[in-house]
Amino acid sequence: MVELDLQNALASDPEGLPAEADFRRWVEVALQACAPEREGAELTIRLVEEAEITELNATYRQQHKPTNVLSFPFEAPPGIALPLLGDIVICAAVVAREAAEQGKPLAAHWAHLVIHGTLHLLGYDHIEEGEAEEMEGLEIALLGALGYANPY
Repeated sequence: MVELDLQNALASDPEGLPAEADFRRWVEVALQACAPEREGAELTIRLVEEAEITELNATYRQQHKPTNVLSFPFEAPPGIALPLLGDIVICAAVVAREAAEQGKPLAAHWAHLVIHGTLHLLGYDHIEEGEAEEMEGLEIALLGALGYANPY
């Protein structure tokens, strides 16, 4: 079972905020499918307001705007083995806004972004077309296994 540190830095809990058990289940689905050897891994999911995600996005991606999710994989020094995967930061307001704009169930969008962030922590990316196809295919399959529609 994954060791999840769920940090809620929101001023108030918005309607539709998933329970900790949901976050854990979504992470575990990704780990079981893509890195079963990492099932006992540790990670942090931090839920934030737009100001915090905007600052992080500007600092680490040079994009001065809010985004839905950022992932920060842990890179251990050479010769050090730790179960730490890294951190996922999610902006609840952006998630809610995108779900409404895209006509998606809010829970499905949360699940998608948690799985997306977890895949980034496992080394998946979507910069190159082939990488994007692989990552999106995994996301579609994992979300389908959870009963959610294709997010794309």
